[in-house]
Amino acid sequence: MEYLHKIEKLEGGEDLLWNIPEQKQGDINIIGGNLQNFRTSVKVAEFLTANYPLKTINLVLPDALKNKLPPLPNLVFLSSTDSGSLANATEITNTLDSADFNLLIGDFSKNSITTQAIAEACQKTTKPTIVTRDTVDLLTEGKTERILMNENLILMGSMAQLQKIFRAVYYPKVLLLTQSLMQVAEAIHKFALSYPVSIITLHDGQIIIAKNGELNVVPISSTKYSPLSMWDGELAARIMALNLYNPNNFNKATTVVLFTR
Repeated sequence: MEYLHKIEKLEGGEDLLWNIPEQKQGDINIIGGNLQNFRTSVKVAEFLTANYPLKTINLVLPDALKNKLPPLPNLVFLSSTDSGSLANATEITNTLDSADFNLLIGDFSKNSITTQAIAEACQKTTKPTIVTRDTVDLLTEGKTERILMNENLILMGSMAQLQKIFRAVYYPKVLLLTQSLMQVAEAIHKFALSYPVSIITLHDGQIIIAKNGELNVVPISSTKYSPLSMWDGELAARIMALNLYNPNNFNKATTVVLFTR
């Protein structure tokens, strides 16, 4: 399998780390939350502020939270539904396109208005955007095929979420949780040749990174992450930052992040 690269330790990659600028550079959006839960969005924005020289870190929340938060720098509110989640696809798309990189961190209410708005924005955005945590589930409710044709999207989801994505587009290659690593790698390889989205997932203790049919596979035991901490938002934030400073080098930049926590 020439497309499959097993990596157990960091060999090279220091050049990518050197590309992190000393002066602040880059505008990013952290988008997520609802009226009942927005902790992860705040936590990730604080983490990026403390660890990376980013020029602007916008925390984008539904306006139902406007009177519930103290004044914070770079706080952006978008229209919300009656239940307090994001509502307007055009607003979300314009916000995504205003930044250099985006992270849809999740905690969106699962209602039809929010689902449709997020799905449409993911289909249309022209800027690199990581879709992770429960946001991935919102992409399986309709127009999934069109969404997957957006080369700017990075899907960072569980195997169960990828399974739903495969089913939503009636993909002929089966993806099962009981399959071996080689079987899953072959299915994702073919999928990543069919659709230009990038993929990050975890299967059988192995982190799989895929783009354009090329796969890097890293044992999670070789990293400082666990099957739980991989999904807490910090890894997604790190992946966004290093890819911001190293565009067009997704597999290598994302792999380097796994070894440099």
